[in-house]
Amino acid sequence: MDGGPQAQVAARVPGAAGLGLLAPPSARPLPAELLADPAWTARRVAALGRRYRSADRRVLATVWWYSASAVLLAPLAAGLATGRPLSARLADTTLYELAGGPLVAAVSAAPAGPDPAGELRAALAAAVAAVAEAGGVRERPLWAVAADSLAGRLLAVGRALDAVGPMTALAAPVAAAVGSPLPAPRFTDVGGTRFVRRVSCCLLYRLPPEPMCTACPGRPPEHRRVLLEAAAGQW
Repeated sequence: MDGGPQAQVAARVPGAAGLGLLAPPSARPLPAELLADPAWTARRVAALGRRYRSADRRVLATVWWYSASAVLLAPLAAGLATGRPLSARLADTTLYELAGGPLVAAVSAAPAGPDPAGELRAALAAAVAAVAEAGGVRERPLWAVAADSLAGRLLAVGRALDAVGPMTALAAPVAAAVGSPLPAPRFTDVGGTRFVRRVSCCLLYRLPPEPMCTACPGRPPEHRRVLLEAAAGQW
């Protein structure tokens, strides 16, 4: 990556590579506008199906979007954290994938424009529409997945900068600025550690041998809290 606006942002975030802000040298660039292409998305969903030996398009598309949206939203979170907002426009964004298909980084080539919330809304709407068509999924659950990805990226950057409170406090106003159908991200504090309180289910557990996520909203609340308390000791 050159010395563009995201390079300046990444230089201020410890562990930027692990947060998907720096592309590995072996990664292949892809224009993020492909996220708005239902045919391309269908091919990605089909490839995931071959990996898991599953033909459940609804589950596969949801799992794929959960991963892809987390990568896509990393530049946004880092830009907000460093006071250098980055463009969320798909046309300004390059995705990077490793051999075998997983997306591992996203790089925004421009600062945010005069309507950053509108840019993010347009990007998410285009991608959600493509995933919904490719997977035969309703759009609203995919917007909920995006809300959890936004919350997760803000929390991850907040942990990297030792600024969890200020960063997670941005989630609600960002979502409100984007507007419906993006739900408000939520967080919960367990054992002195903040976690995302999920508003969506990524459905990963429907692809054996993957387990149910620790914070899955499908778990009984008391069971989820016990698991989160155990996870809190890792932070």
